[in-house]
Amino acid sequence: MPLSTVLGQSGAIGTLERALSSGKVHHAYRFEGPNGVGKETAAFALAQALVCETPPPAGQVHHACGRCSACNRAVTFSTEPPQVPLHPDVILIERGLYAPEALRRARPELQDISVDQIRKCVLERASFPPHEGRARIIIVRRAHELSISAANALLKTLEEPPARTHFVLLTDRGSELLDTVRSRTQLVRFAPLSVSLVKSILEKQGAAPEVAETAADLSGGSAAAAFAHADPTAAAERRAFIEGTMAALGGSDLAAAIALSEARARDKDVLYDRLSALATYFAKEGRAEAQEHPDRALRAAERYGNVARAIDELERNGSPALVLEAMVARLRHGL
Repeated sequence: MPLSTVLGQSGAIGTLERALSSGKVHHAYRFEGPNGVGKETAAFALAQALVCETPPPAGQVHHACGRCSACNRAVTFSTEPPQVPLHPDVILIERGLYAPEALRRARPELQDISVDQIRKCVLERASFPPHEGRARIIIVRRAHELSISAANALLKTLEEPPARTHFVLLTDRGSELLDTVRSRTQLVRFAPLSVSLVKSILEKQGAAPEVAETAADLSGGSAAAAFAHADPTAAAERRAFIEGTMAALGGSDLAAAIALSEARARDKDVLYDRLSALATYFAKEGRAEAQEHPDRALRAAERYGNVARAIDELERNGSPALVLEAMVARLRHGL
């Protein structure tokens, strides 16, 4: 998994390549950008380069060979929970990844990454050198989910990093990190992928051209989102959600809205996905109407704003059922 396999991120990859070439890899990076644009792939490619056991040819930089045991174990995950890299010096941090008993806590991590996980997986290892010599790399998925106590516990290590220890914090919401954490990590920004690149990625994975084009349009520059949009079952469910929402808006009373709420609002992650599809639908409607029907474009923009508000409320741990009911009420009021 060389860094060159990360597509559409020449700026970010150039930064990492230059750091490896100069031998001055920063002790703590913050990879910011939308989900599904290559942040995690780049993090594990960097991990491979740092732990690779194969000496480079004379005068060349130590990049990952991709063939040695260390390279393979850096990107091979255990089949049993927790699903983490087999290499002991590539450490993964994520909310809910480890069982409560492994972290010596009573309850699972439902809302955030706990200080217990930072103590167990980071601080207990920080005073020891890497197991296999070259480097240790700690990758934090959704770093914005660090609890305040966890972030503060991590801060000391970021301020005084052990030798040959590197951090990569992955986030699509960098502004939610503590300022003290942000100031002690080097930003590497990952941009949304182009629609043409996303379409190409889907087609190489076997998607039909028309499916790939539609999914890429809806993806927001995220390959992960595009793959989800390309799934036939999920696509049908999104269409049903959009049709149900429009029926709720056009109904003479709230019966359709209530039915929509009861049918669709039980799972937060599912509702988030459906709301994102609905927002994309209104955005495309607005663009299509902008030239010939400005009034319709304005209505679509207002509807998009209402859906965006619902997504924000859901991200702030709002009740899925209440978020959906409130959104439909706002949309009906704007008719």
